[in-house]
Amino acid sequence: MDGIGTAQRCSLPVPQAPAKPEMLSGSLTTHVLNTATGLPAAGLALRLAQLREPGGQWTELAQRWTDADGRCLPFLHPGQAEAGTYKLHFETAAYWQSLGYNSFYPFVEVVFTITDPAQKLHVPLLISPYSYTTYRGS
Repeated sequence: MDGIGTAQRCSLPVPQAPAKPEMLSGSLTTHVLNTATGLPAAGLALRLAQLREPGGQWTELAQRWTDADGRCLPFLHPGQAEAGTYKLHFETAAYWQSLGYNSFYPFVEVVFTITDPAQKLHVPLLISPYSYTTYRGS
């Protein structure tokens, strides 16, 4: 026995990888994971659009590509978000084709509503050639 009780061992801080400041400073971020390989989805193109009234037209706000970690720079920075309806459009067919696969879904669109523009939003996407899942992250 090493003389340290279980409760003491569990209370020690767990070392964490240093956070990338540019990834944390956004009010709208995303992360894409390839669940077929268990790896981040690198090089996937995605766009953010906002539904504008009157008329209900989508206005594209930004385009990004995921990096080696499946992440990209924030779409909205603190103070840029407005209450409203938005969509993230993920170009999944091109991503799968670049890996030599066919996919059932040519793209994935995640439509969501921002009710509190001061709140940080994270919208992860988990993909495989024949399925996808998303959720509201933190």
